[in-house]
Parts: sequence; C-alpha cells; structure tokens
Amino acid sequence: MNRMTPNLDRVVVIGSSGAGKSTLAASLAGALGSHHMELDALHWKPNWVPSPIEEFRERVGLAAAGDRWVADGNYGGVRDVLWARATAIIWLNYSFPVTFSRVVRRTFHRAITRQELYSGNRESLLTAFFSRESILLWVITTFRRRRREFPLLMRDERYRHIEFIVFDSPRATARFLDDVTHRAAALS
Repeated sequence: MNRMTPNLDRVVVIGSSGAGKSTLAASLAGALGSHHMELDALHWKPNWVPSPIEEFRERVGLAAAGDRWVADGNYGGVRDVLWARATAIIWLNYSFPVTFSRVVRRTFHRAITRQELYSGNRESLLTAFFSRESILLWVITTFRRRRREFPLLMRDERYRHIEFIVFDSPRATARFLDDVTHRAAALS
C-alpha cells in the first residue's frame, strides 16, 4: 500500500455487537491475504463457558504473534495484547438503529438455521428474547458505553502508534473494503 493508505498489516475491528465486525474482518483478511482472528472463537468454550482470562490471553498472544492479521472484537482483557501490536483500528461506529436491526436479523437467522458458532455453541430465540444472557439485551446495555469508551481509547497515549479509522455507515465501510480489495488485487 502507498503512503496515503493506512498500514493494514495488523488490524483490529471494533464496534458494538452486531455491527458487522467479524464480517468485515474476514473480508478484509481475505483481501489482504492476512490471518483472520475471531476473538469470540478464542474466548468461548462449549456451552457458552468463557475461557479463563490467562488462557484467553495466551491464545490471543499466539494468534497475534504473526506479522499480518485482522482481529475482531472488543475484549478489554486482551486489548493490551492486541493493540500493542496493531497498526490500525477500524471502528464501526454505526447508529443504534442500524446496529440493533443487524443483531436482530443475525440472531433470528442463527437461531432458525441452528448455525453452529464457536466450540459448537448455537444461539436460540429463547435465550435471545427471554434471558439475562440475551445478545439483544447486551447490545442495548453496552451501545452507549462503547460510544463513550472508544473515543477515549483513541486519544490514549499508549495507542498513539495506531491509525484509527472510523466508519459511521455501512456504505462508507463497503467503499473502504472495495478500495482495499482493488488495491490489493493490483499489487498481486
């Protein structure tokens, strides 16, 4: 990539649950020929049991040891591991209606199709709508917190080596991904 293009050697995609972090990260990794690191897959064990923090940190550290990767997720417990090596952070800073509608559609699809996620886990409509562990409730309760937290992190001196890229709409994100894909194809 040229000097006008951000250094995308090691990228972390952040944003509210349901914003499309994993989808963008997988597409970006494919375009760049980089490893895709899905933090949820490293975190969750069967039956939605979280990995102990030290085990999780070790898994993330090993995955982040490479020269080229794209990770997705907001886990504060491994932020220092990832962000210390990251060259760019992409924040999907979409509105609540966009994010919430996406997570509702995704949850319905996953529950109806019984799509297997990480470690054999599956989402269910019962959990999504009638549980304290509901992903929908999680989005409602964390959305504003993320919007306050991320700008503060972007100004943190520990992360001054990182280029932050913020997208406020799926359309802007799609244009960026198209541009990266075309540039990467032209270089190969």
